[in-house]
Amino acid sequence: MAPYESDDMTIAREADEPRAGRRRAARYVVPVTVMGVAAATIGLVPAIASSGDPDLPEITAAQLIEKIAQSDVEQLSGTVKITTDLGLPDLGGLENSLASGATGQGEDGGSSADPSAKLTELASGTHTLRIAADGPDRQKVSLLENAAEYSLIHNGKDVWGYDSGSNEVYHGTVDASGEDREQQPPATPKDFAEEALKAVDDTTSVTVDGTAQVAGRDAYKLVVKPRQSGSTVGAISIAVDHRTGVPLKFTLTPSSGGAAVVDVGFTKVSFDKPAASTFDFTPPKGAKVTEDGELDQGREHSGKPENAPKSEEDLAKGLDGLKMLGEGWNTVATFDTGGEGGLPAGGTGGDLDGFLGSLGDQVKGEFGTGTVFSTRLVNALITEDGKVYVGTVTKDALVKAADAGK
Repeated sequence: MAPYESDDMTIAREADEPRAGRRRAARYVVPVTVMGVAAATIGLVPAIASSGDPDLPEITAAQLIEKIAQSDVEQLSGTVKITTDLGLPDLGGLENSLASGATGQGEDGGSSADPSAKLTELASGTHTLRIAADGPDRQKVSLLENAAEYSLIHNGKDVWGYDSGSNEVYHGTVDASGEDREQQPPATPKDFAEEALKAVDDTTSVTVDGTAQVAGRDAYKLVVKPRQSGSTVGAISIAVDHRTGVPLKFTLTPSSGGAAVVDVGFTKVSFDKPAASTFDFTPPKGAKVTEDGELDQGREHSGKPENAPKSEEDLAKGLDGLKMLGEGWNTVATFDTGGEGGLPAGGTGGDLDGFLGSLGDQVKGEFGTGTVFSTRLVNALITEDGKVYVGTVTKDALVKAADAGK
């Protein structure tokens, strides 16, 4: 089996995304096939699951990871509950406005059914998803809301997004090469588990910590922890179905303690083949239908205003020069925005800049001075000379990395 991708490789691949432009909707379709997860070259702790309820055969961490990798489940349906608590401050709806602007949603165009905007809602709060899958070409995810429902359906070459609240429809197509499906953000316990396991190396402890029952199914508990100090990640727990090898629940707790930062798991699951009609979709009468190409053209025509902040261009250039400092769980990404003054200048105005600055902590070090913006998982340092350092590390570790990289 091939070795795990390193943490650096994962971040480097993500750094290429700003240059790739807007993701197509197919990249948001819930993946079904299990990506290769290797254990051959990793020093895993050979812990044994010999206690807990239910009583299952003993298994080592290496064997359990291989069980995940060899799972061939492509047909399932069920309900997933996802809770995300990054500890972000309440900005009174400002964060939604910023997200809409970043994805092109606004008065000048866009669609409330566009997956690139709709699925950002999963970044905070608690949500319930209804999912179904039948192989790599048919999946459906429905985001259940108080008085409405948003559905994303992939059926063959077609991808449909439907927002019942606004009666708007998005339509796109899937790249026949399948490349789109390889660049989707995680949305199920399996997705999160695969991303976490990519980071496993000799800086990581991997053990089996007993058993559990999730959505009425017997499961083993795989626990992944950083060996290094300085990481904001405390532990990652993955409940793996005893029979199928499918991850049923994923929980990430921070090193600072308290509630989980990310908790996503099935509350109901079936591995029977969903009915073919599950993936059928016809735009309702009177619905506004927006084609994917129309959204791209709208963004091109709207373009960047002539008086747009230079800092946006500086940021794009900085991402092109992304560098990685440190190793393993203490890896920090850094880039230079090309501007001075700490917070991005010339864009939002002094009052808002001052408000944003008040949300951070002023720090000093050999690198100079700057502001650290913190969540329960990710911390970012913006220095007075325009450099940015970001990672799942503590504030002290971030300042140390900035000192080393100055």
